[in-house]
Amino acid sequence: MTPDMSFTHLIASASLLAQIVLVLLLMASVLSWALIFAKRGLLKRIGDAADSFEDKFWSGGNLADLYESVRRDKGLDGVSAIFSAGYEEYTRQQTSSRLDPDDAIAAIQRQMRVAQVREVERVENGLAMLATIGSVSPYVGLFGTVWGIMHAFIGIGQMQNASLAVVAPGIAEALIATAMGLVAAIPAYIAYNFFTRGVERLENRYAMFSDEMIGIVERSLRHSPRS
Repeated sequence: MTPDMSFTHLIASASLLAQIVLVLLLMASVLSWALIFAKRGLLKRIGDAADSFEDKFWSGGNLADLYESVRRDKGLDGVSAIFSAGYEEYTRQQTSSRLDPDDAIAAIQRQMRVAQVREVERVENGLAMLATIGSVSPYVGLFGTVWGIMHAFIGIGQMQNASLAVVAPGIAEALIATAMGLVAAIPAYIAYNFFTRGVERLENRYAMFSDEMIGIVERSLRHSPRS
């Protein structure tokens, strides 16, 4: 009698531990794709928002008007969040009774740096999970394969029959775990590298914007009359 070699039958006839491994790998794959789509959407949204904000920033308008526009739109993420943090500190320093340009610039830089780190951490959220799935899934799949092959050989020993018809289902069942491990790992690993480069570019963009804004407020503070 020809054994049933369909995918569903092999999984249904697998040992309990092998089935648990397959379920874990399936969950890891679903989680990684959810993170991939969510992270891709987030990076695109932040990039588009940064383009729009920087167009307004470099249009030559008043920074106070731009700040009020950002606050009304509630678009405080990415570059706009860094700008808002710096501008708020800038206005506080301007209203200070003892305005020292060097101290004011240092305070503004600190606030913008804190906002920049916060924004980068928000974008990086989830990348560690992708890295974990990409690195661990192959080993989980390998464990399921080893267990499945061991289980198959135990069955062969009990049946005392090593024909291909007897061996094939057990080996195929075991190799499914390896395939599932790769299915979960490869997209997660590729996405992790892709998003890591995207975050690095975004971080450099934040740093460049911070430097440009510090230059603007520095000129303003050094040319303003001291109290």
